[in-house]
Amino acid sequence: MQLSKIFSKYTLGANELNNRIVMAPMTRSRAIGNIPNDLMATYYAQRAGVGLIITEGTSPSPNGLGYCRIPGLYNNDHVAGWEKVTKAVHAKGGKIFVQLMHTGRIGHSSNLPACSVVLAPSAVKAAGQMWTDADGMQDFPVPKAMSPEELKHAIFEFENSAILADKAGFDGVELHGANGYLLEQFLSPISNHRTDNYGGSIENRCRFVLEVVDAVSKAIGKEKTAIRLSPFGVASDMPHYPEIEATYTYLAEQLNNRGIVYIHLVDHSAMGAPPVPFSIKKTIHEKFRHTMILTGGYNLATAEKDIDSGFTDMVGFGRQFINNPDLVERFKNGWPLADNLDANTFYSPGEKGYTDYPVYIK
Repeated sequence: MQLSKIFSKYTLGANELNNRIVMAPMTRSRAIGNIPNDLMATYYAQRAGVGLIITEGTSPSPNGLGYCRIPGLYNNDHVAGWEKVTKAVHAKGGKIFVQLMHTGRIGHSSNLPACSVVLAPSAVKAAGQMWTDADGMQDFPVPKAMSPEELKHAIFEFENSAILADKAGFDGVELHGANGYLLEQFLSPISNHRTDNYGGSIENRCRFVLEVVDAVSKAIGKEKTAIRLSPFGVASDMPHYPEIEATYTYLAEQLNNRGIVYIHLVDHSAMGAPPVPFSIKKTIHEKFRHTMILTGGYNLATAEKDIDSGFTDMVGFGRQFINNPDLVERFKNGWPLADNLDANTFYSPGEKGYTDYPVYIK
C-alpha cells in the first residue's frame, strides 16, 4: 500500500524532514526557574518521530516571561538547558525549531524576574486574568508603552535569542506573531495606539514585526527564520478590526520578499474561537510562495486532503501529541489514538501528564 504524501520526506530550508507532520508549539509550564531541563528533553525526544517539532513559547527577554514556568532563551543557563533538548531530539533523528514568544501585555509582574516590566506597544490593558504561582489568578495590568529605546532593545533581544538558539543546536527559529502576544500587539490597531512610525497605517503597524524578522534573518539566515500568525484570532483579547485581511495580505507579501522559510498559520476554531476565513488562508498562501504550515482542528484525513491538494505544505497537530508521543506511527499504521488526555496536568509541574503517556502496544 502506498503511503500518503503526508508521510513523505520534505525539504525545509537546509533541513530534510522525515515527514510533513508538525508538532505544534504548546505551553507546558515545566521549566522551573525558566530554565529548560532533563524532563523537557525527555518529553521532546519522545515525540521526535514527527517531521518538525516547534517548541513551546520561549521568551527572548526577561520582560516576555509572562506566564509561570515558561522557558527563556537569553542567557547561558538557558542555552545549556536547551542544548539538552536539541541533542536528545537529534539523537532520535528529529528536527526542532524554537518558538520565540515575547508575551508583551499578556503577563504579570508576579511571573516576571526582578526589575522586569510588562511592556506593550501602547498602554492598553488586556481584558481577563492569568495564573500566577505566587498570587493565584490576577487581572492583566496596564502595560508600559514601549519607548523608542525599549522598542529597539526588544528587537535586539529577539536577534540575540536567535543567535543563542543557533548556539544551543536548534534547526531554526519560529517567531510567535500570533495569539495576542507582543508581535501581534503591534499589528492590531486595537492594542497599538502609537503615533510614531510603528503605529497608524498598516505599513507602520507591520514595521516592528518586519524589523524583528530582518534582525533574526540577518543573524541566523532566512532559511532558519519563520513566523506564526493568527489572523482573525481572538486569543488574549484581540478583537477583530476592519483592516485584518489587508494587514495580513501586506504582511505576507513582505515576508515573501524576505524569503523566510515558512509561515505557520493557526486556526483556533476547533477550540471555540471564530473560524479563520478560507479567503485569508488562500491569500496568504498565494502571496507567500515558500512553505506554509496550517494548524488547527486537523485529523489525519483532513491533513492528507489539504496537503495533497497543495493548500498547505505541512500540517501541525497539537493536543494529539500530548497523550500520543508516537502520533506519527499511530497515523501511519492505523493504530487508535489514546483517549486518556488529562487537562488537569497541561500546565502543572512534574512528569505526570507530560512524559508518562505510553506508546501504542499492539
